[in-house]
Amino acid sequence: MNKTKKITLTAVLSALAFISVALCRIPVVLFLSYEPKDVIITLGGFILGPIAAVIISLVSSFLEMVTISSTGIIGFVMNVIQSSAYACTATLIYNKKHTVKNAIIGLVCAVIFMTVVMLVWNYCITPIYMKVDRSQVVPLLIPAILPFNILKGSVNMALILLVYKPIITALRKSGIVPESKSSSSFGLNAWAVIAAIIAVTVAAILFFIIKGAS
Repeated sequence: MNKTKKITLTAVLSALAFISVALCRIPVVLFLSYEPKDVIITLGGFILGPIAAVIISLVSSFLEMVTISSTGIIGFVMNVIQSSAYACTATLIYNKKHTVKNAIIGLVCAVIFMTVVMLVWNYCITPIYMKVDRSQVVPLLIPAILPFNILKGSVNMALILLVYKPIITALRKSGIVPESKSSSSFGLNAWAVIAAIIAVTVAAILFFIIKGAS
């Protein structure tokens, strides 16, 4: 893919990531909501690499900060850290070999890494941002923030596994993305569907747990 196509696709994905937040934000618990932005950012990473994933995260989070967000620079940094932790982890593992196995492993690792990062972030920064004692935030980490991030990451994982193949196929047919030279390219097969179903099941269970505890 030439430089012009990469820049254009990065810009389009950045815009789509921002639009996904503006149009599809679903409240889950407390101040936490789900939006499919990380799906688009991770798909960008799968297609263009981890650096592109970081750029898409930066651009979409900046657009969010200056338009629809009320969380300011702290929210911007939080969004970039969270999205980059998820998308770059999945992308780095998947890009070693473009197979369903690596995609699943990468996405599972992404869920775990993002969850750990956001627990640390919320422990350190949320008390400052919300201007409350840390003792008021700590009780929320395990019953709310931990399951929420696993839920969010699992839903993202399921969507990525289901939509990547049709999207990359369409991009290749349009000539935007070159044809894969590997015969083992990640496609929508039985393992991808099974992993997506498991991820959705985990997310559903966690959703009811969170709602039951709130």
